[in-house]
Amino acid sequence: MDTNKRPDTMERITTKELADKFIAEQIALVKEQVGDKKVLLALSGGVDSSVVAALLIKAIGKQLVCVHVNHGLMRKGESEAVIEVFRNQMDANLIYVDATDRFLDLLEGVSDPEAKRKIIGGEFIKVFDEEAAKLQGIEFLAQGTIYPDILESIKAKESGKPVKSHHNVGGLPDDMKMELVEPVKLLFKDEVRVVGEALGLPYEMVYRQPFPGPGLGVRCLGAITRDRLHALREADAILREEFDNCGLAKTVWQYFISVPDMKSVGVRDEKRYEGWPAIIRAVNTTDAMTATIEEIPYEVLHKITSRITSEVEGINRVLFDLTPKPTGTIEWE
Repeated sequence: MDTNKRPDTMERITTKELADKFIAEQIALVKEQVGDKKVLLALSGGVDSSVVAALLIKAIGKQLVCVHVNHGLMRKGESEAVIEVFRNQMDANLIYVDATDRFLDLLEGVSDPEAKRKIIGGEFIKVFDEEAAKLQGIEFLAQGTIYPDILESIKAKESGKPVKSHHNVGGLPDDMKMELVEPVKLLFKDEVRVVGEALGLPYEMVYRQPFPGPGLGVRCLGAITRDRLHALREADAILREEFDNCGLAKTVWQYFISVPDMKSVGVRDEKRYEGWPAIIRAVNTTDAMTATIEEIPYEVLHKITSRITSEVEGINRVLFDLTPKPTGTIEWE
């Protein structure tokens, strides 16, 4: 039996009753798999890993050790928010690792998206191995892998070429020492949210905007540079602030900015000004396999454009991506 294939008979989780049944089944499976050993959880703070954390706390309690790695590719204030919610509010056993320089040094000059994903995924596992070595009885690695990750990463079996490799699937090294614990790997994103609600997680956590494992590494398009990464982080913070202000944050499934490795001529202070473009993407979806474009009011786009081009050093244009999935994927890389 292929444990990475969702059974045709598996009922979609759309109600609390179905979610409760799923949670009970997974708690039993996790207890059977883990026994009295400890589990290391890759906790990004996104809905997938947060739901896994809540589920594993119910299943094995203090046997769970959460590790949040700041790879330098987080959104503005992201790591600080993770620490506040999980350590201070949820009383999780949380280890914080600042590995910014380590990741950015490895990614220097790397432009291929698949290579970036594999570097980030491989280095994540190395960090986890190092943290596990400091502890006793760590034999398992928990991840917030969901079904679209698997479908997009292993399509090579059917078509000969994957859509893209996810850091938690295609980026894992063959010699990884820990055994995987992935309780939501057969669920689609909307089902994960239903399970999160059934677990009692706060609304703002369950419906938190999705964020890819490689973080801004796949939104700083091409070879990552620290100055362009900084510009991307600041521009993305402005986008999120303005979406919050106008209510779009509650209606748009995922919205973000990508900044490509290219410059165009612009004008600032009556002088020639070469800068990068900031590309806005805003999509709606239920299962992450297809996505439609959210129509953003022009007055909102104008305000975002004005703020980004005046407040963010290095960006002189703002563009809006109108491509649905397919033909585009949700992320650019």
